[in-house]
Amino acid sequence: MFKLLNNDIKAYAFIVLVASLLFIPFIGNVPLFDWDEINFAECAREMVVSHNYSDVQLYFQPFWEKPPLFIWLQALSMNVFGVSECSARFPNALCGVITLLVLYRCGKTLNDNKFGLIWAFVYASTLLPHLFFKSGIIDPWFNLFIFSSVYFLIQHTNNPVGKFGFKTSLLAGFFLGLALLTKGPAALILVGLTVVVFFVLSRFKKISSPKFIILFFISFLLTGLSWFAIEVFKGNSHVIKEFIDYQIRLFNTEDSDHGGPFMYHFVVLLIGCFPSSLFLILAHKKSNYDTPFQKHTKRWLLALFWVVLILFSIVQTKIVHYSSLCYFPLTYLATYAIQKLIAKEFQWKKWLHLSFVTITILMGIAFILFGCIHFLKSYILDHHLIGDEFAVENFKADVYWSGFEWLIGAVFLIATLFFLHQIKKGKHHFIYGLFFTSLLTIYSLIMFVVPKIEQYSQHAAIEFYKMCGQHQYGIEALNFKSYGTLFYGQISNEVFTSPDFPEFKRQKQKELVDNNMNPETNSGYILKSWLIWKKIHQPACFVAKCTEKDLNKNYPMLKELYRKNGYVFLVRFPEK
Repeated sequence: MFKLLNNDIKAYAFIVLVASLLFIPFIGNVPLFDWDEINFAECAREMVVSHNYSDVQLYFQPFWEKPPLFIWLQALSMNVFGVSECSARFPNALCGVITLLVLYRCGKTLNDNKFGLIWAFVYASTLLPHLFFKSGIIDPWFNLFIFSSVYFLIQHTNNPVGKFGFKTSLLAGFFLGLALLTKGPAALILVGLTVVVFFVLSRFKKISSPKFIILFFISFLLTGLSWFAIEVFKGNSHVIKEFIDYQIRLFNTEDSDHGGPFMYHFVVLLIGCFPSSLFLILAHKKSNYDTPFQKHTKRWLLALFWVVLILFSIVQTKIVHYSSLCYFPLTYLATYAIQKLIAKEFQWKKWLHLSFVTITILMGIAFILFGCIHFLKSYILDHHLIGDEFAVENFKADVYWSGFEWLIGAVFLIATLFFLHQIKKGKHHFIYGLFFTSLLTIYSLIMFVVPKIEQYSQHAAIEFYKMCGQHQYGIEALNFKSYGTLFYGQISNEVFTSPDFPEFKRQKQKELVDNNMNPETNSGYILKSWLIWKKIHQPACFVAKCTEKDLNKNYPMLKELYRKNGYVFLVRFPEK
């Protein structure tokens, strides 16, 4: 295959075709997941509904935690395709296609044509990187922009005074600026720390010229601060403080109750990026056959990998996608190790083989058990193996299983062990079989298992939100956080444009401040209070979890409609 694709045009066309088939189909067959997916999609929907594309809004109020670039992409998609899950996820599917093209191009430049193709294949066949392109979260574009900036820094520092100096400085700054417009100041921190670590590893032998630094920052500032400058000009100078405060809160506190141990992201990458993650470990070995440019590139990407991994291990908030920038250096280094193994420059060690076999068995068993949930359901419930009441009620959901889903795990387990056996015998080209098996497993899980898992977790609530949206009822969650009430409830800005709302909002904000709560991030509390206490002209609906006690006592004005899969659905009727 690699010989057939030695022509650039053929290679690009092949990647576009395959990536489109991998990432675009079925992106709308599962509802968006709370919180992050629905959060960003709702911001985009409110842009479309309000026709206000200059500001990011949530609850039709200013939302300063994220810059607008990704939200603009989603809003554009919704304008073209309509407001839907597919529209919310399409920008990331497109990002998947572009990312594989970028990997091919960068891999070809940093090594050769074959390396670029293998890198794109490895990236697409690794679990978490693949799943992210099927999602509606912000990180795929953010990561692509950060990596692109680092790539041009790699180019420049390899030849800081050569013909690419002007171009690389401007492009490195430009892509870093786009990353800033996508997710905020974290972009500058990540690249800045990576530069420092690289120069330390290089013993400061690659210091850039002042001209490069000046051009880099001019490009970065003109791109990255463009929207911020407009907001300051409009009188929203506090937006900068909001961004900084948000980053500090993520670093110092377990934001959104997402905490975890220091090793959290190590485990996430080891399991979630299998089989690439084990090849990464092997890639740390030095090779006498590397060219100076290959050593230079490897040093840069090792710096990027460890900066991201250690930084987000220190950060108190632990969420899977926080370490997702690691996917670029991780898969590059995995590809590097694979080529070294096939070229017999590295050896397939016993520890590596045992590690592969152990993780394969664990993951295979896990996939098989997922596919056997319908067989195990009664046993799990009867023996009280789940301790959380809400999770127990979730698990009681009536979900259709064909009975063959366990085969996904079985095929993964058998095929992977077979390829590992062949690799152990010295047939290292069977490594590609590991990744093909991984790709087939990922695609099968997305099609046949993920939709069923969603039905256990949030489906009952999403159904209720949609019903409320169809009838244009007000809808809000009681004592738990959900953005599904907004996106699927299709909340309008009618409440927020009411003449009485500004004064009501000021009163509730004062209550929040008195209770040491941030009024800027508790718009849901304000809307809930409005729907409960103010005069309404049509039914207002509410959702609580079954673990919420004394609902009748605390909310006597609400009438319970029904309970389903851990959720309690209530309504307040208009007064006659």
